[in-house]
Amino acid sequence: MTITETERLLIRQFELSDAIPMQGVFCDEDVMQFSSGVKTQDWITKWIKCCFEDYNTNLGGGLWAVVEKSSGDVMGYCGLTYFPDIDGQSEIEIGFRLIKRCWGKGYATEAALAVRDVAFNRYEVSRLVGMIDPRNTASIRVAEKLGMVFEKEVMMPNYSHPDKLFVVNKS
Repeated sequence: MTITETERLLIRQFELSDAIPMQGVFCDEDVMQFSSGVKTQDWITKWIKCCFEDYNTNLGGGLWAVVEKSSGDVMGYCGLTYFPDIDGQSEIEIGFRLIKRCWGKGYATEAALAVRDVAFNRYEVSRLVGMIDPRNTASIRVAEKLGMVFEKEVMMPNYSHPDKLFVVNKS
């Protein structure tokens, strides 16, 4: 099911067959350097199945496949994740991760802007956050292009360092 699209991108729900192209995201050390490390194919398949569960329990929300229209290739994901407790408050995070060959071309910003608008207009979310490793300057730049501003540092369970919490409110 298509969630939204932009001039260059189609953002849709994942399909099980997307597990293969998602190796380019989850099995690349550079892409995963600010996360919990590279993953296995089994982990990726389970992750996509968890996305299916989110679609059924979150009124269609969740993490979605980002597809390059010109090639039809799955480039990564962008979407919304509910966190019941970030520093004592429930939050909805906008998150994204793309394969390396798509870096530096504006795709992450394009996808995240479209997903931000879906959150604000379709799902009537009033506030979105982004938790970003302070060393991840590229993601910080995308957050700023979304209109996000730094609010505070947050320490999540099982993290070795605090992340920067960026916030944008529906205006």
